[in-house]
Amino acid sequence: MEKHDEYALAARFNWAEWKRIFKYVSPYKKHVIALLIAAVGTGIFDAIFPMMTRYAITNFIEAKTLNGIWLFVAAFLILALIQLWFNVRYTQHAIVIEMGVGRDMRYDLFCHVQELSLDYFNQTPVGFILARIMSDTQSLGAVFSWRLSAFAWNLAYIFSAAINMFILNSGLAAAVLLTVPVIAFLAGKFQRKLLVANRIARKQNSRVTSGYNENINGAVTIKELDCRGRINGEFAEINGEMRRKSLAAKNIEATFFPCIMVVSSAALAFVLGMGPVMVNRQLLDVASLAVFISYTFTLLDPIETITRAFTSIMALQANVERVNSLLDAQPGVKDREDVVEKYGDIYDAKKENWEEITGDIEFRDVSFRYPDSEKYVLENFNLKIKAGTCVAIVGATGAGKSTLVNLVCRFFEPTSGQILIDGVDYRERSYLWLQSNLSYVLQTPHLFSGSILDNIRYANPSASMEDVIDAAKQTQAHSFIEKLPEGYNTEVGQGGDKLSTGQKQLVSIARAILAKGKILVMDEATSSVDTQTEQMINGMTDQLLKNRTSFIIAHRLSTVKNADMIIVVDEGKIIEMGTHSQLLRAEGHYYRMYTGQWEEKRQNEFFKQLHSEKQ
Repeated sequence: MEKHDEYALAARFNWAEWKRIFKYVSPYKKHVIALLIAAVGTGIFDAIFPMMTRYAITNFIEAKTLNGIWLFVAAFLILALIQLWFNVRYTQHAIVIEMGVGRDMRYDLFCHVQELSLDYFNQTPVGFILARIMSDTQSLGAVFSWRLSAFAWNLAYIFSAAINMFILNSGLAAAVLLTVPVIAFLAGKFQRKLLVANRIARKQNSRVTSGYNENINGAVTIKELDCRGRINGEFAEINGEMRRKSLAAKNIEATFFPCIMVVSSAALAFVLGMGPVMVNRQLLDVASLAVFISYTFTLLDPIETITRAFTSIMALQANVERVNSLLDAQPGVKDREDVVEKYGDIYDAKKENWEEITGDIEFRDVSFRYPDSEKYVLENFNLKIKAGTCVAIVGATGAGKSTLVNLVCRFFEPTSGQILIDGVDYRERSYLWLQSNLSYVLQTPHLFSGSILDNIRYANPSASMEDVIDAAKQTQAHSFIEKLPEGYNTEVGQGGDKLSTGQKQLVSIARAILAKGKILVMDEATSSVDTQTEQMINGMTDQLLKNRTSFIIAHRLSTVKNADMIIVVDEGKIIEMGTHSQLLRAEGHYYRMYTGQWEEKRQNEFFKQLHSEKQ
């Protein structure tokens, strides 16, 4: 089973799991009580109307008189209006509970997801997270509103009808009500099968959601590669499997509910058979028989509704477990309680206690391996980096260049040893303290929906317009922004798709400058842009690195020649370290990489010149 797949949980109803969800219902306790009262009131009044029919038959039809008919009609209308009032009230409270519980659960899940470390997102597809936050919370919100009210309404009707039937004729009432335990027995028999089948269907639904998310996000790539046929085929297979597993669950329901109908219809047949006999023997009057027929006929729907609500709750066990499992997911990087007490957390920072950061960084006997691996990437590694130093990390694709940066940024923590910032183990300071002092430029720039102004200000919402323009000018983004129809108020689109890759990168660098972090990370910031943009970024590098401790992850070695320190990584290990000139003199791995790229560049220039001469 894949790590992101459903957990191997018991296939039975688990009360302990549901109790954990009740904390979201507690704030709406008054609404729940009012909902139950209104639903019970509606059910009781539903059961009164057949008795009103009996009264009409006895006092008007059999008595062959209309005396008091209008008073009866008025009473009937008053009862109908009271029932309507109950109906409206329970609907109003159900809406409040459903929307409130769903909102609160989504908010808590969203906030919790923000606290999780990168390793969780590396192992868990976005679609599975979305299914838990959106679909599961919506389903559980409905349980505590509509399903709860339906259960109370119909249960109240059954009890009220049972009392009235026993008042009229206890023997016939007992015979009719024998169907209730039979149906309860059938529900128990089908419980486990329905629960397991619905869980399997929900699991497959998550795969469908994940497929939607991945393919929508990759729409441009799919069109570029012209692989729509293959993608459609893969999705058709996933979607078809969803249909098969959903049908398996529905087939169990399709067997279950006809069984209920057979039992309920048998009760109705019994009343239709015995009723006339009892009337002829004067054991039951015609009006009471009409009431029994009405109750027996209308009992079918409440019993079916209660059973359906019961089985739905059984099926939602999977949803409850999925939500709880996400809430239980622990971040790999977490502040200790005493650190939170002093510095606050990511939602309630105590910035008045935050120390100023200079930017001195030290690796002290650091060993590290990723949580899902037994292989150490670093072992007993020591390195001191003075504030303001530019460190370049180079190596082939997949060599492990990001490991050092991930450790410095505390996306992961050392397996053993310490990382010190300004002479203090960074675990003694808050996670947010470090994150607030980082400026990060990704290889593939990500912009949020909104305007260019919103995106540049994202890391520093209080920045003035002058500060924003100054940051844009430093990155040479101002020149293209001011040419746009709405300037800084131009919408960037979903993920920034209204801008070119180069423009997005310049905006992201402006955002990093405005963040004013003392530690700057540039993760192959020029690898996905055109040559002109690359030259622009390289030209502004000195300005970017000024007064910052910086880490540049690079594949093109021409961009790191002036770095104060170059670290060469191969197969997850640091194999060389020094300045550009020192590493060239050593004629090791870096020397071979540099001369190889230089030769490749010279060949490209030669063929480019040859091509131009032919033209």
